[in-house]
Amino acid sequence: MERALSNQVKDKIGQTVTIRGWAETVRKHAKVVFIDVRDRTGLVQVVCTEKLLEVANSISPESVVTITGTVTERPQSLVNVNIVSGTVELQADSITVESVAKTLPMPLNDRAVSEETRLKYRYLDLRSKKMAENIRMRHQMNQFLREELTKLDFVEVETPYISKSTPEGARDYLVPSRIQPGNFYALPQSPQQYKQLLMVAGLERYFQIARCFRDEDARGDRQPEFSQLDLELSFTSQEEILQVTESLFLGLVKKFFPEKTLTFNTIPRLTYKEVMEQYGTDKPDLRQDKTNDDELAFAFIIDFPMFEWKESEKRFDATHHPFTAPKPEWEDNFEKHPEEALALQHDFVLNGSEIAGGSVRIHRADVLERVFEFLGHNKEKIRADFGHLLEAFEYGVPPHGGIAPGLDRIYTILLKENSIRDVIAFAKAGDGRDLMMNAPSPVDDAQLKELGLKKIG
Repeated sequence: MERALSNQVKDKIGQTVTIRGWAETVRKHAKVVFIDVRDRTGLVQVVCTEKLLEVANSISPESVVTITGTVTERPQSLVNVNIVSGTVELQADSITVESVAKTLPMPLNDRAVSEETRLKYRYLDLRSKKMAENIRMRHQMNQFLREELTKLDFVEVETPYISKSTPEGARDYLVPSRIQPGNFYALPQSPQQYKQLLMVAGLERYFQIARCFRDEDARGDRQPEFSQLDLELSFTSQEEILQVTESLFLGLVKKFFPEKTLTFNTIPRLTYKEVMEQYGTDKPDLRQDKTNDDELAFAFIIDFPMFEWKESEKRFDATHHPFTAPKPEWEDNFEKHPEEALALQHDFVLNGSEIAGGSVRIHRADVLERVFEFLGHNKEKIRADFGHLLEAFEYGVPPHGGIAPGLDRIYTILLKENSIRDVIAFAKAGDGRDLMMNAPSPVDDAQLKELGLKKIG
């Protein structure tokens, strides 16, 4: 007999069906046992009597069961409007206990449980109604973005997870090479160079829901690994990049969150200078009512300084990253007045959070080399770190640019969560630990020897 899902049972009155799932609650009475069976679509109330009482009484909450029975209408006074099958119940004919669950270390659906416990038992936390909804909504929103970008002639391309370590800002996670002892791969901080190389390759419009890795100190809105919607376009302009981004995310909000209010129907473009002077931050919260989680104030911030002064190092560094193009009027003289030079950088902010960063890129090899030299790299170091990109540019590179919205941050705000960990299936704790897998963890000395590594201390 075919399995029926919870949301299908209400349409099968009088029929014999089989349901499979978790026994969410077991309510035991003298001559009847009620079991609420949960699957991915909802709950079904099962009624167990007579010959099934012994097995029904042995079922513990969260045990996995297969139950066959006849679907009957509930009396009108007992209809439960809060569940998908609330107008019917299943009169059980047979029960198979697929696996017995011991007492859970935490109650499900209780957000008062500490985050540490929820992360340690994440496979249980994901059974909760809110977390299950978040993960399914994340899937639906990801699919929407993919479909919309495909309509706009973007091509999804997967880029490598292990590549070359290059100085791009944050610390790299390094991966030692066994085959070439003493050499290392790095996990990508972003697909920055690969997406630019795809523009050299003539792809013209690329996207990817990319996994990114950064060895950074703990912060509430960051994870050691995170997901971004990576976009790159050839023969583009900053305004076109912003228009594509605006269309995607206003469209996403209107489709999945029609109850939310947009502060601006057209997303404003504000300069870095004006937001700093008016709000004292480059990620202002522009909502009219800042206590209202259902108000969304998107904004683009443009005209960023090309460089920022690092007092501790007594030098200038790139505000965004060294591939960011100067505004045309600064292309030939950014070295003379670095504190005034402006870049074609753009940030995307929502309700006081930065949710994306991007730029028009430098596509002239000579300008890119000048930027690296200004930042303190000598020619030998530049060629060692970025020679592959500079060489690629010698074979014909189109003007190009892009943006990378951080999906974890965006979904956190849209789903009204307080932490990005509540929209990520298997999240790390705030200090970067995987409490469920107990990682990072030591490795055997034999593994280190094989990689040519030694422990210190």
